[in-house]
Amino acid sequence: MPKIESYNKTNKKWHKNGLNVLIWLFILFFIIIIITFVFCLKDLPNPENLTQRNITESTKIYDRTGKIILYDVHGEEKRTVISFEEIPQYIKDATISIEDTNFYHHFGIDLKGVARSVVYNLIGKEVLGTKTSVGGSTITQQFVKNAILTSEKTYIRKIREAILAIEIEMKYSKDEILSFYLNQVPYGSNAYGVEAAAQTFFNKNAKDLTLAESALLAALTQAPSYYSPYGSHFETTKARQEHVLQRMNELGYITNEQYENAKNEKLNFVLSKSGIKAPHFVMYIKEYLEDKYGKNYIETAGLKVYTTLDWDLQQIAEQAVKNTAETNGKKYNAQNAALSAIDPKTGQILAMVGSKDYWAESYPKGCTPGKNCLFEPNVNVTTRPRQPGSSFKPFAYAKAFQKGFTLDTILFDLKTEFNPYCSSDATQTQDQYGLECYHPKNYDGKFRGPISLKEALAQSLNIPSVKTLYLAGIDETINLAQDMGIETLKDRSRFGLSLVLGGGEVKLLEETAAFGVFANDGIKNSIQGILKIEDGEGNIIEQYKNNSKKILEPQIARTISEILSSDEYRAPVFGRKSYLYIEGIPAAAKTGTTQDYKDGWTVGYTPSIAVGVWTGNNNNTPINREPGAVIAAPIWNEFIKKSYSKKQELKNSTKPENYFDLPEQAEEFIKPEPILTNKNILNGNYITDLLIRIDKSSGLPATELTPADLIEEKIYPQIHSILYFIDKNDPQGVTSGQNDPQYVNWEQPVLNWISRLENGYIYNKNPIFIP
Repeated sequence: MPKIESYNKTNKKWHKNGLNVLIWLFILFFIIIIITFVFCLKDLPNPENLTQRNITESTKIYDRTGKIILYDVHGEEKRTVISFEEIPQYIKDATISIEDTNFYHHFGIDLKGVARSVVYNLIGKEVLGTKTSVGGSTITQQFVKNAILTSEKTYIRKIREAILAIEIEMKYSKDEILSFYLNQVPYGSNAYGVEAAAQTFFNKNAKDLTLAESALLAALTQAPSYYSPYGSHFETTKARQEHVLQRMNELGYITNEQYENAKNEKLNFVLSKSGIKAPHFVMYIKEYLEDKYGKNYIETAGLKVYTTLDWDLQQIAEQAVKNTAETNGKKYNAQNAALSAIDPKTGQILAMVGSKDYWAESYPKGCTPGKNCLFEPNVNVTTRPRQPGSSFKPFAYAKAFQKGFTLDTILFDLKTEFNPYCSSDATQTQDQYGLECYHPKNYDGKFRGPISLKEALAQSLNIPSVKTLYLAGIDETINLAQDMGIETLKDRSRFGLSLVLGGGEVKLLEETAAFGVFANDGIKNSIQGILKIEDGEGNIIEQYKNNSKKILEPQIARTISEILSSDEYRAPVFGRKSYLYIEGIPAAAKTGTTQDYKDGWTVGYTPSIAVGVWTGNNNNTPINREPGAVIAAPIWNEFIKKSYSKKQELKNSTKPENYFDLPEQAEEFIKPEPILTNKNILNGNYITDLLIRIDKSSGLPATELTPADLIEEKIYPQIHSILYFIDKNDPQGVTSGQNDPQYVNWEQPVLNWISRLENGYIYNKNPIFIP
């Protein structure tokens, strides 16, 4: 019994002590809350004057020299305050539906919304495919942030925002607060308030906005630059507008019929140049700034943003794109074009043209942007994934060279089936498992027989290139491409051997920068658009830093440059002095054409500048069966030629700070070192004596029925596919690849080719048809 009493006393003591601890913790927590609350009240702005927005010095975006203003973010700020009654009910309902569905029922803070925001942001949930996180701010809080406070991301600011929101709710009615918000909120393109937004985007008064237009404006406020109708993400903007309409329908603001009609209504935007130079580039930079610093900060901080853009080269690029794109539209039904130029030694963007004319109207007239327009002016194609065609081939060849294959390694350009479960004669369409057979063709439908890797790449032959990708390895090639700057090839389950022919989407800007690794002796510099940013007081808050990284051995980069710059190697297909050749300027280039003729590319470089050009149609409509060498290469050629010429014109002028120059004497590519190897098979000398009995009457191998007097014995070199001699994973070794699943399908066309030889003619460099 004493033990039980002792236990009870001990237990009560623990309970008492625990209760005391909890009480003291509660008191301490309460004191901390009070102190924080008092601190937040200190210097709290007076909400009495909240209808007056505090606008500070505008942010300016400059070219690299600081002499050219590309865009003055608030140079033309537009705002017209209208009464609550003049604001259409559609915009009120749309705004509440997407921003704060509980607006008329909370006291300035929506506790459910805060909880939802915390949960969504913890699990990393994305909204409509954008990078924006889910916010818990009410309309009242957003108004406080925009009109009174700043966008500083601190807990103290959030607490102050909440306090002011509650105070405003006590002073003003809900309709007054909504009116404040709709007259104050930024919609992008320097439009503040719904009246200015209606005029800016639709050239009408707010009271005349349709339901569809009202939903579009409500969709913009979350990220005005990203969702801008004049930006590069109109498909996402349209999806968000439809999401606003869907929310209005779910909340009972509109009927099902109204929802369907508004969703399908064509939106006609007013085109306004707004004093922007290099608009696609400016939008690219503005989106970066808003994503990193917040849109409210860059709108009020008076920043000076010095970009990497070279205004001289930008003007050349815009003119080259516009001139050739107009011709391509008439002759080849390629209605659009884009160009990106990068300094390979720094990764800095020198020129960016996202379409042939940012200020033009979509084509054809009456088309729906994001769906069926051949040409969309505001979409920045340099940052949109497109299939690159054969311009992707150098990555596979570079990987093959890394593994030990050489410029002179011989592959056979013969009709070849690459699905090992399909017959080697390449006549099947599906294998026994229902999978498609794969036997690609060259552009001209011809075959060259045995050919070296250097000739196959320079002439852009498809069959040897598919074999090169197989030898290099699909995953290993993707790894290399990613290391060099290609970031779009995420889902590897989508990619097979067609990858080397452009079967995966890449961004023109990224591929241009990746080619810059070849230009820069294997050294990668990540893409940069900004040299430095100064705040209103002149403090540098961001500055370009060199972040070079070695990706390739110089020998590999020089080997690719040797191939792509050789007019001799590519002449059999492209002819002498084609658009890939520039007199007096050593330049390497690779064209690309998707197999369904939806895209034409030319990407190339000198040691000083990397340039990529895309041509085609925004809606993926095929062009008139013309390769990138015909529709993209002229733009590439003109830009590089005129860029060097322009810089030489200015060679004696005073150079401002950060001036980008091109050498007066164009740089030569450094030659790769000669490859010394005793592995003859690597250099194509697959030679052992082979005695063949020939039927003299036909020139073909004799059979058992051939008369003895017609039999002639000849000695031929022993010819096989490369897998007869080496394993693809060990090209420097002595292991045969005859157990490789591709071996039979690679070897049989070679044996068939040998049987057709006449008079010992083996290395057939001229195109031939083989039935």
